[in-house]
Amino acid sequence: MNREQDVRERKGSFFTPQIWVELSQRYIAETLGDNWQDEYYVWDCAAGTGNLLTGLTNKYNVWASTLDKADVEVMKDRIQNGANLLESHVFQFDFLNDSFSKLPKGLQDIINDPDERKRLVVYINPPYAEGGSSKQMRGSGEYKTGVERNKTHDKYHAKLAGANRELFAQFLIRVFYEIPACKIANFSKLKNLSGAHFKMFRDNFKAKLEKLFVCPANTFDNVNGQFPIGFFIWNTGIEEHFTSIEADVFNGRGDFLGVKRIVSYDYSSYFSNWVNSFKVKSELIIGWLEGITRNDFQHNNIIFIVNSKSQIAVPRGITICLENLIECCVCFAVRKVIPADWLNDRDQFLYPNDSWKADEEFQNDCLAYTLFNNNIRSQYGVNHWIPFTERELNACDKFDSHFMISFISGKVIKNRYSNLFEQEEDTVIKKRTFSETAKKVFDAGRELWRYYHTVIASSTGLQGNPVNASLYDIRDYFQGRNDRGKMNIKSDDETYNELMGNLRVALRTLAGKIEPKVFEFGFLSE
Repeated sequence: MNREQDVRERKGSFFTPQIWVELSQRYIAETLGDNWQDEYYVWDCAAGTGNLLTGLTNKYNVWASTLDKADVEVMKDRIQNGANLLESHVFQFDFLNDSFSKLPKGLQDIINDPDERKRLVVYINPPYAEGGSSKQMRGSGEYKTGVERNKTHDKYHAKLAGANRELFAQFLIRVFYEIPACKIANFSKLKNLSGAHFKMFRDNFKAKLEKLFVCPANTFDNVNGQFPIGFFIWNTGIEEHFTSIEADVFNGRGDFLGVKRIVSYDYSSYFSNWVNSFKVKSELIIGWLEGITRNDFQHNNIIFIVNSKSQIAVPRGITICLENLIECCVCFAVRKVIPADWLNDRDQFLYPNDSWKADEEFQNDCLAYTLFNNNIRSQYGVNHWIPFTERELNACDKFDSHFMISFISGKVIKNRYSNLFEQEEDTVIKKRTFSETAKKVFDAGRELWRYYHTVIASSTGLQGNPVNASLYDIRDYFQGRNDRGKMNIKSDDETYNELMGNLRVALRTLAGKIEPKVFEFGFLSE
C-alpha cells in the first residue's frame, strides 16, 4: 500500500473522482476564460492529497494547503512522481483556525492586494463533516462530536446560525469575509442553496453564483447516500442574494441529463405549516399519518399511515379522522406519487395554493391512491379503511366498520359506523365520484380482496385470518415472512402475484395522473 492509499484508508478521505475534476475545470474555463490558469491564481485550502489539482498546468500559480501533515507528505511524493505542483507551494495549514499570517509570502501578497485577490480562485472540495452526537451521518460520512468548534465557528457563529455545524459552510463564510472579491469554485452539498437552516447563511453570504452543475453524491469515494453534490462557481465581488439558478445535471457516467431549477425557498411557506392547518380533534380516530411534518424528499420513506400513533416510538405526525380525511389523503398522495431520487432529494414540499380545494377529481384521486397504499393492520384495532362492502367481496363475515364505504357513498354515521341503517347522529357528506383512472385502481383492488376472501373461506374456518383484512394484512397473508421476520417480496401463489401486479400497475398510472397537479397546486416548485 502506498502512502496515498494509507492516508485514504486511515482518514476515510473524500476524494473527488477524476470525471468531476475535469468537468469542474472545464466549467471554470467557461466562466473565467480559456487562459484562466495563466491569468488567475489557484488556492486549494482543503487539498487533502491534492487530487482536485490534477490537470492544472501552471504550477507557479497554484497553492495547496491541508490540515494533515501526512497529506502534505503525500502531495510531495506525488510531485516527485510528476505531479505539476511546486513543493514550496504545498504546505500544512489549518484553514478554520490558523491566521493568514502563516501563509507563504507569495500567497499573502495576493490576499492582501485588493486587485490581485480579484484574480484568486479558491478551488476546493471542503470536508462535509457535520458536528453532532450521532454515530452516522446519513450516507455521507460521520457526525463528529465537537468537530465544528473552531475559531471560524466562533467568529462567524451569528452569521452562520443553523449552518454553524457544517464545516463546508465555515470554509465558505471565512473566504467570503476575509478574501473579499475573490472567486470560489467549490464542491458541496446543496444545503447552502435550499436548506431551511441555511437562511441566515444566505442572508450573509451574498456572492453571485455564476455557474452550477450537480452530480450523484455516491460517485464520490466513501459516500453511499442518494443526494446531489454540486460544483459552484461564485464571484464574491458581486453582491447578490441567492434566489434560484438553472443547474446543469449529469449522471454518474458524466452524461448531461438537462437542467434543474434550484431555489432557496426563503420566501416560501413550507408543507409542514399546511399540515398544521388541518390538525383536529375527533371522537373517532381512523388512523395516524406519520412523518408528514418533514418537508423534503429525503424523508419520504418515513411517511406512512398506521392505525394509531401508539404504534410509533416517537410519533411526529397527525391524527386522521372524518374532519380531515381528504386533506390527509391529499397530503399523503402528493408526497408519495413522485419517487424520491438522488436529484430531488433536497427539494422542499411547500404550502399549496388554494386551487386544489376546488378540484374534486384531484381530491378523489388522492383518496383512491391512499386507500391502496397505507399500512393499516387489523391487529392494531378496527380497520376503517376497507373501501368495499361485504357483498362486493363475498366476504366470510360482516366487517367491524363500514366507515370508508359510507364516506365514499356520501354518508357517515358518527360514532356508530358498524350499521349503515342507524340514523341518529348522522353526518351527511358529498358522495365521491371517481375518475376512470381511479376506478381501475378500485377494480384491481376489489379482485385482490375478493380472492383473499375466497382463499380463507376455503380453509377450515378463518383460522385466525382477519375478515377485516387491510391491504397490508392481505400482503402479509400471501407473501409470508423470512427468518428475520421481514415480509417476503413475492408469494408462492401466482394468482395473488398477478392480482397484486395489476393493482400496482393501476396505482402507478394513477400516480402519473396526480403528479402534474403536485406542481400546479404549488406543493412543489417547478
